[in-house]
Amino acid sequence: MFLTHSWKVLFLEELVQHIEQTPKATLASHWKEHLHVLPSPLCDSQKPRSWRHIYNMRAVNSSLARIQMVGYNEKLDVYGAVGVMPVSSGYCLGSSNWVISSHYEKVTYVSGSSTLTTHPRPMDQTALKNANVLILTGLTQTPTANPDSMLGELCMTVATTLRCGGSVLIPCYPSGVVYDLFECLSSHLDNSGMATIPMFFISPVADTSLAYSNILAEWLSTAKQNKVYLPEEPFPHAFLVRNGRLKHFKHIYTEGFSTDYRQPCVVFCGHPSLRFGDAVHFVELWGSSALNTIVFTEPDFPYLEALAPFQPLAMKAVHCPIDTSLNFTQANKLIRDLRPGTLVLPESYTLPPVTAPHRIDLVVETDRPIISFKRDEVLTLPLKRRQGRVELSPELAEFLLPSEVRTGVSLSTLTGGLQVKDNKHILKVLEVGEPKAVSTVGKKRIRLVEDILNKKPSNYTWGSLDIDEFIQKITQEGITDAKVEQVASGYIIHLQNEDTLIQVEDSSTHIFCEGDEQLRLRLRNILLQCLNKF
Repeated sequence: MFLTHSWKVLFLEELVQHIEQTPKATLASHWKEHLHVLPSPLCDSQKPRSWRHIYNMRAVNSSLARIQMVGYNEKLDVYGAVGVMPVSSGYCLGSSNWVISSHYEKVTYVSGSSTLTTHPRPMDQTALKNANVLILTGLTQTPTANPDSMLGELCMTVATTLRCGGSVLIPCYPSGVVYDLFECLSSHLDNSGMATIPMFFISPVADTSLAYSNILAEWLSTAKQNKVYLPEEPFPHAFLVRNGRLKHFKHIYTEGFSTDYRQPCVVFCGHPSLRFGDAVHFVELWGSSALNTIVFTEPDFPYLEALAPFQPLAMKAVHCPIDTSLNFTQANKLIRDLRPGTLVLPESYTLPPVTAPHRIDLVVETDRPIISFKRDEVLTLPLKRRQGRVELSPELAEFLLPSEVRTGVSLSTLTGGLQVKDNKHILKVLEVGEPKAVSTVGKKRIRLVEDILNKKPSNYTWGSLDIDEFIQKITQEGITDAKVEQVASGYIIHLQNEDTLIQVEDSSTHIFCEGDEQLRLRLRNILLQCLNKF
């Protein structure tokens, strides 16, 4: 199941097209045999022998054909075993956290989430509260960087570069924080007197990304949703495109790009890794001039490693990672508010970052029980089903005769057949008319419907025995020599002439009458008359 496959298709389609633009004539595989002697990051590769060739669009479409679209807060039943529901995580358009629940247990999965006020729909915390288990992942990859400060630094860097006559390259994904960059950067350039500087958005899915962002109101913040219904474009990039300030193209060789291209300018294009995509072309084109700048905003890739194959470079490189995911302070507050029974999280979240080992504040701290895990580790969650829900069919409910045992509480006996299908339990009326022959499987006798109906008790007793009432009733039956003795566990009634002891305890009553079955049945019937029934 997937929440917003429309957005994920953009990422997948862009990646496939980038790879197909740069086919490899030969394949290298011998390096996998010598990982221990290779430099980083190759020596750190995880299971390279299991790596496969990148998928194509046929494989992508085949996979997406088996995916079900789900909306926020839409509850789905998974084979009757559990229910799943996506809720907004506030990170980007369509991003979600998941609530996995049965009737009596609840597991929540929190991935990339944000409590900052940006363009996506705000994070829904209410549905995540009081879970038995909370699985927490997707915290910020740059815990020492403040997103607002990084955005301000980016705008200042771009403005400074443009004033000096240079151009700016911003490697980015086709969706996500790039929408905020369009909005903030265009506003800053307007205020800086550079409203005529063009901005180019180059991606195989650029037009689709810009179009979708303006019509999918469900995943937008309230302020931007209101603009959709006015109707107005929720994002300013629609206005920028209409006025020719922001120009979008599929590729650098797309018709019209060479005509509109002029410097200085700002170019947004992929891929942030600088291993494929049109960003590679611009690094090679502008890299020899110190007037130009490349600004890294995506936190997924180490920017120095991304630039390594292009060294030496004269162009300036600025690292402004903008990661709006939860930081550790926000995560600790979220955990306090959600109050999960057990917290499951990566082991790295319990240790200070490698880049800042002295920052002991950059860890998850909680009074909740913690289960940490490492990469590729399989966990068993501390959750066991102890209860289940059984539905009562309307036909069987008609036969119920409830008896009130105390105010607000009624009990009733019932006999029915339990049907279990797709993990759902339903009590139905037993169908009489089965064959009366006794059947056996091995040494076990199969009880037929008639057996059950004939052997079921007519009623059930409850409550405590009133000793005085019991003595009075057996006296009326001609037993006049009863002596009552109170002991720690209850009472002992001695019938001397009948040579019988009756031991009465809180939860049981025992009659010892030395084999006199007739007397035992008389005493049992008298005893039952003194108890409540339903």
